[in-house]
Amino acid sequence: MSGRARLTLASWAATLMAAGALLPLVRPATWIFTAAFVLALVSGTGTLVRRATTSRSPTLLAQGVVALLALTAIFAREQAVLWFLPGPRAVAHAAELLRAGAEDVGRYAVPAPDTEGIRLMLVGGVVVIGLLVDVLAVTFRKAAPAGLPLLALYSVAAGLSGGGAGRLWFVLAGAGYLLLLLAEGRDRLSQWGRVFGGARRTGRPGSAAGGDGQAFAPVRTGRRIGAVAMGVALVVPFALPGLSGGLLLNGGGGGGSGGTGTGGRISAVNPLVSLQNNLRQQEDREVLRYRTNAQDISGMYLRLVALDRFDGLSWKSSVRPVEDVPERLPWPEGLAQDVRVTEVTGNFVASENYEQKWLPMPYPASRVDVGGNWRYEPAGRMLVGDDKQTTRGVRYQVAGLEVLPTAEQLAAAGAAPEKLRREYTEVPPSLPADVKATALKVTGDARNDYERAVKLQDWFAREGGFRYDVEVESGTGAQAVSRFLKDKEGFCIHFSFSMAAMARTLGIPARVAVGFMPGTPQSDGSVSVGIRDAHAWPELYFEGAGWTRFEPTPQRGSTPSYARETTPSGSATGPAQPQQSASAQPSVAPSASEDCTPQMRRLGDCGPQTAAAGAAPDDSGPDPVDTTLIVLGAVAVLALPLLPLFWRIRTRARRLGAAGSRDPEVTAVPSGAAPAEERSGRVSARGAGGTAARTLAVWREINDTAWDYGVEPDESQTPRRAAARIVRLGELRGEPADAVHRVARAVEEVLYAPRPQPVAGLAEEAGRVRAGFHAGANRRTRLRALLAPRSAVRVRWAASARWAEGTARWADRRDALTARFRRTQHGAG
Repeated sequence: MSGRARLTLASWAATLMAAGALLPLVRPATWIFTAAFVLALVSGTGTLVRRATTSRSPTLLAQGVVALLALTAIFAREQAVLWFLPGPRAVAHAAELLRAGAEDVGRYAVPAPDTEGIRLMLVGGVVVIGLLVDVLAVTFRKAAPAGLPLLALYSVAAGLSGGGAGRLWFVLAGAGYLLLLLAEGRDRLSQWGRVFGGARRTGRPGSAAGGDGQAFAPVRTGRRIGAVAMGVALVVPFALPGLSGGLLLNGGGGGGSGGTGTGGRISAVNPLVSLQNNLRQQEDREVLRYRTNAQDISGMYLRLVALDRFDGLSWKSSVRPVEDVPERLPWPEGLAQDVRVTEVTGNFVASENYEQKWLPMPYPASRVDVGGNWRYEPAGRMLVGDDKQTTRGVRYQVAGLEVLPTAEQLAAAGAAPEKLRREYTEVPPSLPADVKATALKVTGDARNDYERAVKLQDWFAREGGFRYDVEVESGTGAQAVSRFLKDKEGFCIHFSFSMAAMARTLGIPARVAVGFMPGTPQSDGSVSVGIRDAHAWPELYFEGAGWTRFEPTPQRGSTPSYARETTPSGSATGPAQPQQSASAQPSVAPSASEDCTPQMRRLGDCGPQTAAAGAAPDDSGPDPVDTTLIVLGAVAVLALPLLPLFWRIRTRARRLGAAGSRDPEVTAVPSGAAPAEERSGRVSARGAGGTAARTLAVWREINDTAWDYGVEPDESQTPRRAAARIVRLGELRGEPADAVHRVARAVEEVLYAPRPQPVAGLAEEAGRVRAGFHAGANRRTRLRALLAPRSAVRVRWAASARWAEGTARWADRRDALTARFRRTQHGAG
């Protein structure tokens, strides 16, 4: 296998290995096979084009065209012209898919379903990254910079997965990059031959350096360096005490990927990322359904997770030890025996399209019966999925305690334990002073913590002039709390965060709970919880009652009986209304709506009749012939400004390559190549061979390069004088200047010497001259030389010459025909 073929294969493999970090984000992960196939087509196209030409631009252009045609055939076959040409309908369809994919990314939790829009984004992104890697590593032979697009691909996966893509995917991506570097190293070494192979070592298998399939010493060294670097990356985090984790350790802060880590700890993605998007859904989707023996469901909030750490930027769930789920959960912390409690039981069924790492449960739960890999976190009384366990389709039973403290009991609550008080009243130093000042002002006449909590709740919910608006952007930092208190508009995140922060400034232990409101009762006795029932609320600690729910968000949920004078009515919560009929089992398919958007039709959310109607054939599309002509015209218009660039690249490759000896233009003596008596004709017999043709082709290339950078050619000069002029006007120094003179001497030899000798390395000399001009020019001159080279005027000159020659030939033929006709007429007369 050649070095360039090995580089191509390594680039393809490195891209797919880095793309492996995206596999856990979407289920099923069959999109990777589509990406591998398209990327193989792109890499194969590059290999074929490179064999046909040494120019780089045609290679990149051909690979881009193949990638576009392949993606069109896969994702827009029905809308494309001839099933693979991207016409206007195909472009519109692709834009719709990308828009739908962007919505799906914001809608679904990880792992997201493999919708067509998400698949297009994944496959297209991997193909673009693979094309960049191939261009850098294979076309330009720069494997080291190819690590940047690979790093970008892995970083996207790490960001979408909540801060880390897993150690396996990191090692796999790193191994792919090392494989690419190794392939480039072997390719570079192969160009030097075997002189650097070293002597053959005997007595140890695989230790020889040289032939017989055994590695060169530098290659072995490169492998060792790569292995050592990978080992250092894995081991060093363990040895540095200042780091909270490393590649093989779970980080803190609740930002991990979910699942248990070292020491029985667990971290999970903050659920607030998707809460606002859930509340903005135009159509409510069912996430779970349950039946309960509770007489009043208004207080049956289904809690997912408690956010107990406020660092000034956001509220997060602390990373705490987890354990196996006990048969019966411990008695709630701080709950006294004299507080009235009632045990209620619920049977829950989660929807197939709802995936979450936390199990929705009433708080506080006393017993949970659930199958699967679930772990129990005692401090927050949460169940968290381990080893990819999610709520998707899970059936479970929960017995919970309905805690009913009286206002007198809460008002008489004693001080919280010092450890709990210290942890749950901590506020960041960056919290603006007006937050505490506002809390003190609102609760100025309160006599105890309970009255302070109720006054804060009522101020947010009724008396403070706040407005509920889900369109307000959710800021979670310390400044966001102060801004919310001034603007007085937001949704549950703002109200719960602000009340919890203000309660902490008053010395009341507080945290934020995230989950769902009780849901909507159905006619069959079940309760349906929809995606728009997602909610956040503050929990405040009172000794004797434990963690107690408050409801500061206006127009949402229900105020607990101990925090208001009237008891709850037990009516339905949230925007959903009771349905006339419902199945006893959870329904995961939403009903069809009259306004069925293409996105909803694509996901099958419009019901069978609407979906069928949406799939009806449409004969109103543009004619394929017209579409083809429009596409070709657009391509021509876009490519027209780049024609000088393409011509110059092709001409340079033809002059400096092996085909230079067959180039018809080099048979004409270039400017400054011969005395005046020879410049008007062809090359003399002494320079008519292949040596002369190649030398004169390089000389013409140097003159045109100088012309592109502003040094106009002077045909009245001899090669030596022309070289001196190019060096002087082009301000060349050092090796580029010497290269011009060396080529000029070679031109004089092929023109005047009786038996000119071939000179090696002339193409490299032209490259040095071009590099010298490029290094000494400013940015504007470089762009002009690249995109609008002055020497491209030769195309017009050649066309004018051909036109003049053709006109003259036609005139001679016409005169000859006229004379013959006259002679014929004269003879006939």
